[in-house]
Amino acid sequence: MDRRAFMGLTLQEEIESDPSDPIDSPSIDPVSNLVNQELPQLQEVTTGLEAYTGDFGWAEARHLLNRALFGATKAEIDQAETDGLEATLDKLVADWEEPSPPIYYNFDRDVKIPNGSTWIASSQNNGDGVALAGARRRSIRHWSFGEMLNQGVTLREKMVLFWHNHFATEMDASGDVRYTYQLVRIFRQHALGNFKTMVEEVTVNPAMLLYLNGNQNRNGAPNENYARELFELFTIGKGPQIGEGNYTNYTEEDVREAAKVLTGWLPTGGQREDGITGSQYRDGRHDKTAKQFTSAFDYQVIENQGEDEYKALIDMIFAQVETARYICRKLYRWFCYYIIDETTEELVIEPMVQILIANQFEVKPVVRALLSSAHFFDPLRRGCIIKNPIEYVVSMVRKLEIDLPLAENDFEYAYRVWAYFEAEATKLQQKYLTPPSVAGWPAYYQEPIYYQAWVNSATLPNRQFYANLMSSNRGKRIYGNYIVLDVFKLLEQVSDPADPNLVVREIGDILFPNGVSDNQLIFLKDVLIPGLPDFEWTEEYVLYITDPDDPEPKMAVENRLRALVQTMVSLPEIHLS
Repeated sequence: MDRRAFMGLTLQEEIESDPSDPIDSPSIDPVSNLVNQELPQLQEVTTGLEAYTGDFGWAEARHLLNRALFGATKAEIDQAETDGLEATLDKLVADWEEPSPPIYYNFDRDVKIPNGSTWIASSQNNGDGVALAGARRRSIRHWSFGEMLNQGVTLREKMVLFWHNHFATEMDASGDVRYTYQLVRIFRQHALGNFKTMVEEVTVNPAMLLYLNGNQNRNGAPNENYARELFELFTIGKGPQIGEGNYTNYTEEDVREAAKVLTGWLPTGGQREDGITGSQYRDGRHDKTAKQFTSAFDYQVIENQGEDEYKALIDMIFAQVETARYICRKLYRWFCYYIIDETTEELVIEPMVQILIANQFEVKPVVRALLSSAHFFDPLRRGCIIKNPIEYVVSMVRKLEIDLPLAENDFEYAYRVWAYFEAEATKLQQKYLTPPSVAGWPAYYQEPIYYQAWVNSATLPNRQFYANLMSSNRGKRIYGNYIVLDVFKLLEQVSDPADPNLVVREIGDILFPNGVSDNQLIFLKDVLIPGLPDFEWTEEYVLYITDPDDPEPKMAVENRLRALVQTMVSLPEIHLS
């Protein structure tokens, strides 16, 4: 399997190259001629990484939390406005406790691990020859969605997905799902930690060793797969090609020498004290010759250092300023926008680079500076990102305040609910823990389309179907119960529910990244009270609130309000952040 098969191609070429490939194919719809054929020429944003000094009102709090979370609730936005920018940032970047690990649910084939207990310290062979990997893959995916749906005000889960896209691996390639759990654990533990430390840990992580053939990399027969991606995708990036085998930032010779440095590492079935499987260094498989690098790295030579030698390679890469630029650009595209013009490079990226280097590659100061910058809060940087499928699915639930079960109350039901939302994101072409290639999802690297890759003739109907279901009066039936929107709970968040103008504006403020325009207000109010004066809504609402148990006024208000919400979630703005 060639995990690089789709890199450097247009999305149309990706499809035409091998649409039947069950693992590498990105399964995307033929590209519309309406998407970018080249990067658009937009109004230049001249603000930079200097601290934002404007008002931090409700709109600014909404923008910050929508980008930092998988959709912010009204209560979270209200609290952020009250707390102010600095205190909200303190919450977002605060240290977090590691969540309880994934568990078995509705599964009774493992004779050693009962339902409701974690499997992370147990072999996948239960002694009866029963394959357990499938159940564990489902468990970790659904557990991950539970963490996203119940994220709280923290950057943790948004950063876990960022790092998963950056260090893309396919769970199926690792065999033992405990390896994947360990990798996700690294992403969570170092989500805002040290980038260099993360690269070191990922390099010898068993899931990565298996995914990019590090387990086959040995003295006398070096495998270059991981060395190539370490340079190109994980740290320094290619840069413009300036000659045969020379990509400005490194050369093919550097890849070959790096592969020798990385020899000797294997996954192990053994367990550490915490029960997590790990990797091992075997000295007999390691290339002990001196490795000579090119002028891209000042002709540095790495002598044999045994099991610590890979760290010397990473030291060499991180000594190059391009490594800092590469990751800062990726962070910018994740949180701000996909176009990085010369002005943005000068006023935003370069200051980010200097902060990253000055802090020895600690990510937290850089992300905090970006999310508190004048550039981030510039009006032209609001509502300009198309939500990825996971964000679209999770944010819909959170913004509509749909009640979900908690695992501590009923773990089996909770996991089944999380499974549904994971399946919906997969339908929208973002299967968690299985990106389409080693480069991650095309929306974050494929020029000039970028985020537009998420919306096409296959995904748009599925997005709309999901939105209609979540806003309907029946919702989704799961395990004998319904996950359904309570429109009255949504109405309670409006400052004056008797005023139809405020009902439209304030619900729209929650759902849309830039609120409701005056023209939209006219259109949406006509959905709420078609052709009627405002007092008609006021009278109906007063009748309902006077006697909430009277079914007739209650149904009238509910039907009108549900029609409004269903129309709102069908508008283009619902896809934006």
